[in-house]
Amino acid sequence: MIEPRLASSVQVSAFIRLAQSGGDFAAVLRKGDPVAGAIILIGLVRGKDPVVFERFPSIDGGSPWQQIDTNSVKDDTNVTAQWKKRAERDPDLWVIELNVVSPERLGGLLAAAT
Repeated sequence: MIEPRLASSVQVSAFIRLAQSGGDFAAVLRKGDPVAGAIILIGLVRGKDPVVFERFPSIDGGSPWQQIDTNSVKDDTNVTAQWKKRAERDPDLWVIELNVVSPERLGGLLAAAT
């Protein structure tokens, strides 16, 4: 049986509000399908060291954020090129950028938005 899930636009909106309520910067870089688009999150700590996350469904029905292997990604320019290339193949893709003050804060937001 397939469990219902929140629309992508609702998930993105909730995540942005959660981040901004704690004083973090969060922005939508690309809008995707409002109902079923995949969501990629680019996490930065004080504007540096981008880390890319995506939600994947799990066996227990959750959708935890998982880090995407980006060994070739060294800076923001490469991250942008990477998600734009992905968006060419997946026009439903959402891309969110989040800039926080510490790695712990980023982890906390990801855990809260699971």
